[in-house]
Amino acid sequence: MKKSGDMEKKIDALLAELTLEEKSKLIHGAEFFKSGGVERLGIPGIMTSDGPMGVRNDFYPDRWYVKGTSADYVSYLPSNSALAATWNTELAHTAGSVLGREARGRGKDMILAPGINVKRNPLCGRNFEYLSEDPYLISAMAVEIIQGIQENDVSACVKHFVCNNQEWARHTVNVEIDERSFREIYLPAFEAAVKKGKSYAIMGSYNLFRGEHGSESRKLLTDILRKEWKYDGVAVSDWGANHDTVDAGESGLDLEMGINADFDKYYLANPLIEAVKKGEIDEAEVDKKVRNILRLMLRVRMIEIELKEQKNGKVRAKAVPVEDRDPGYYNGHIMHHYALEAAREAVVLLKNDRKRLPIKPSETKRILVIGDDADRQHSNGGGSAEIKALYEITPLLGLAREYGGNTEIRYAKGYYVPKKKVEEVNWQETSIMEIFTAPEDRERKLKAEEKKKAKELRDEAVALAKEYDQVIIIGGLDHDFDTEGMDRKDMKLPYGQDELINAVLDVNPDAVVVMIAGSPVDMRSFKDRARAILWMSYNGMEGGTALAEVISGQICPSGKLAETIPECFEKTPVAAFGDYPGRKINAAEKKRMKACEYTETYKEGVFVGYRYYEKYKVPVQFPFGHGLSYVDFKYSGMTVKTTERAVEVTLKVKNCGIATAKETVQLYVGEKTPSEGNPVKELKAFSKVELKPGQTKTVRFTVPKKSLAHYDEAAGGWVKLSGAVSFYAAASSADVRCRKDVNI
Repeated sequence: MKKSGDMEKKIDALLAELTLEEKSKLIHGAEFFKSGGVERLGIPGIMTSDGPMGVRNDFYPDRWYVKGTSADYVSYLPSNSALAATWNTELAHTAGSVLGREARGRGKDMILAPGINVKRNPLCGRNFEYLSEDPYLISAMAVEIIQGIQENDVSACVKHFVCNNQEWARHTVNVEIDERSFREIYLPAFEAAVKKGKSYAIMGSYNLFRGEHGSESRKLLTDILRKEWKYDGVAVSDWGANHDTVDAGESGLDLEMGINADFDKYYLANPLIEAVKKGEIDEAEVDKKVRNILRLMLRVRMIEIELKEQKNGKVRAKAVPVEDRDPGYYNGHIMHHYALEAAREAVVLLKNDRKRLPIKPSETKRILVIGDDADRQHSNGGGSAEIKALYEITPLLGLAREYGGNTEIRYAKGYYVPKKKVEEVNWQETSIMEIFTAPEDRERKLKAEEKKKAKELRDEAVALAKEYDQVIIIGGLDHDFDTEGMDRKDMKLPYGQDELINAVLDVNPDAVVVMIAGSPVDMRSFKDRARAILWMSYNGMEGGTALAEVISGQICPSGKLAETIPECFEKTPVAAFGDYPGRKINAAEKKRMKACEYTETYKEGVFVGYRYYEKYKVPVQFPFGHGLSYVDFKYSGMTVKTTERAVEVTLKVKNCGIATAKETVQLYVGEKTPSEGNPVKELKAFSKVELKPGQTKTVRFTVPKKSLAHYDEAAGGWVKLSGAVSFYAAASSADVRCRKDVNI
């Protein structure tokens, strides 16, 4: 990020005014979501908020109790997993801009988003907050989200750096990974976020990485972030992720945040002051952190630094507020419109045999809607992603509005969801003190009366399904399963949904199945039976509207899967190579690694997601990039031209249908004869185009040659592909439409 000499001179002048004690205030939390300030010099604290899907509700400064007023209702945006399914970078930018504007409108200086960890493991409870299994797709979307956020005088804070790929034992698991996989799969999105997106802030992770905790790792925060990437933004700890004053003080970390109210006891608070005075930490390390904090304040226009020359010739500095800083705003109608635009393109049509969909309103008198997820709101769950949505259109409400009064919409719950115990204290207050509940302990057994209720609900739904021509089953997961702090036990649908769906299909084979989930689920029991299957992640305040518009045919579905849906967990690379959720560390390792209980080695290497399934010919339910439309598209005329620095690819795409529709053209590249250690092909570009009926457009890609490379550990650097290389234009990773082989 560009720094001006004048800015740096002002920062140094203000830094010179600060005492050690005041410097310490600026680099640790003084409230749960606010850093300390220095009132004497006009320096405010940085106000932060969680917010991948919207700006989180307000808590008291030192108690994990919500304030409970109406002032923190906000727009609910599609989750990152939904946004990624749009494969639309313009929508990503717009969603980021909405999030940033609402954060600024709520008085925030930093929004803790986007989450960009690789979806390595389909069981990870936090996958709904993340974008994809593919580093290129993550990078392309994340850069736009960040730039959108930061248009509003507010900082993005991209997270969690790095390898935070499971929730179980997330505070105590150490990740071991080979350098090639680290460089090719897990680092690229973060590098793009800070270099291209220019994210003003980045958050460390809870887990250890090669023996160091992510939020105080010298390897990550100093060697890579500061020295290799020349990053001058703010590195923030995850809340309560630090374990040692010297480690935190000497690493590239700038701001320590936590979940307990003993703010003066944080590692970068009084313990840091004592360590500096004892000579254990050089005060110059503290100065680096303060410079980064002040630089962020200038970038988001929290302050300007005013210099005044004294009579003795000495220059004094103080911070003054910027009067015309963007005030932001929230809950505007335009925000809701943008949320709907993104939601429309996030709906994925997985299957549509015999053109079962759409269900046209003019031809439909009665619809039976089955499933708890049809009438469930999801905005207020999931952990720190929870928000207070101004409103949320459920699928049931969306369908009722879309079809109107001439169509009877009847609802049957279908399956029983046990009521969750309401905790008096927010879960976050105790989250750092425990190793989270093991997946196998999560589903409690139903009591006899609950089993009876579940059977009654299922029997009612099946009986009604016999009477209705149009039946839509809406199920999947909810935030009891897609949630921070816990991983799922397996990919099976909860609440007896398999039994319900198959029972309905027995009496009504035309029933449409809709799955709502932030992670893959096992649909094998009904995948081949159901004639139409739709997929939708947590899709924001207008998610129900978007789903209804797709079902009715008002719009053509254009979503594509941003992650593979494998058959089951046992057939994933994580399970096949066998180290999840980690092995217990031995005594020697425990002595070397503080606050560590487990080590997990990423033995699958670069073979994450579709790279694995294609290389090892493992069948999946639905492949990466898959998504159907109500029209067919024809790809043709592919050309590949090499220049000194890039490869230019063109092809034509034609809409062969009778409706306007959008198609995402995916460009994959791989060796013509794949070597043993390399994937068959990898995503290198994509483009989403809108086509009117019968229209043809030319799609162009420019692929830099430097991106056609693999990391060579022996050489300690990148080695470009050479020789015969194949370029694939595809509708999904498994649906190649055109291929050209060239020599590079």
